[in-house]
Amino acid sequence: MSLSIPTDRISRIRVSSCYLPLATPISDAKVLTGRQKPMTEIAILFAEIESESGLQGLGFSYSKRAGGPGQFAHAKEIAPTLVGEDPNDIARLWDKLCWAGASVGRSGMATQVIGAFDVALWDLKAKRANLSLAKLLGAHRDSVACYNTSGGFLHTPLDQLLVNAAASRARGIGGIKLKVGQPDRALDIKRVEAVRKHLGDDVPLMVDANQQWDRPTAQRMCRIFEPFNLVWIEEPLDAYDHEGHAALAAQFDTPIATGEMLTSAAEHWDLIRHRAADYLMPDAPRVGGITPFLKVATLADHAGLMLAPHFAMELHVHVAAAYPREPWVEHFEWLEPLFNERMEIHDGRMLVPTRPGLGITLSEKCKAWTRKEIVVSSNR
Repeated sequence: MSLSIPTDRISRIRVSSCYLPLATPISDAKVLTGRQKPMTEIAILFAEIESESGLQGLGFSYSKRAGGPGQFAHAKEIAPTLVGEDPNDIARLWDKLCWAGASVGRSGMATQVIGAFDVALWDLKAKRANLSLAKLLGAHRDSVACYNTSGGFLHTPLDQLLVNAAASRARGIGGIKLKVGQPDRALDIKRVEAVRKHLGDDVPLMVDANQQWDRPTAQRMCRIFEPFNLVWIEEPLDAYDHEGHAALAAQFDTPIATGEMLTSAAEHWDLIRHRAADYLMPDAPRVGGITPFLKVATLADHAGLMLAPHFAMELHVHVAAAYPREPWVEHFEWLEPLFNERMEIHDGRMLVPTRPGLGITLSEKCKAWTRKEIVVSSNR
């Protein structure tokens, strides 16, 4: 007796480029050291995939300061590759998209573009199963510890920093992260000291240098920050200085966190094998979507590492919930205007949405901020 399993097919893909304006220009250490300009907007690449059965999947990737037009152009090139394919074959389709653009590499912008399609396919698959993405992946928990970053940027005056930290805690957010790495190290120390005193010794506190220290400076600053009982010190060195990060991780009690700037599973493996982090911080859109993110998570768990995915809480709360070890997820309200739904936070933890898929839909504001879009279909 043979079973006939119905096959679905991708019938229509909409790719759009949306530019999310930020209310205040954002500055971290890369701005104060002259390497970048303040950030005023985020380019979001959306992929909406529809199948013949009527199911729809939503995925997104993003780019800060540069890369938005390039991402849209590459997405436009490779999107037709998916039309007519079975949307359930996600791993095979990831490879197909990768080889469709192989001449521009298997990391960087190329994989960031694939990420939007890959996330959409996983969203669609979870909706087919009528499960949240976390449940489809195999959740270990229904909420994830969360920390706020957006209130701790370097352009924020110290008195406002204290107000922001207290407000985040009042909202139910568990931890507070501060940006450091400015040219005057004494200011970094003063700000961390003030926030630690303001919050008390028991509130989770992290710092992020955004790759702006050289090795001697990182050595000194990690030593100075040891008494502050930090959850981690993030990106003290260049993202690709795995040996330098490994030396810091081995020497200091305060955990080292890094990984957000890496754009492939292979790059993360290089970091992991060097033992260059205590907390790994992969970014699903940057590494190419959920498919490679799961590979990174498996490698991290095998190495005994903690996980704290970077940015995009609307996506990362699901994959963090599926990680065996207790993770953190980064609370950033920047993307909220793009979606109709809001993440729920209670007692320091972000609740995993129970709606099918990612559990998000695009808002009218998102549509208004869309600058370019294309539709590829089987009827084109």
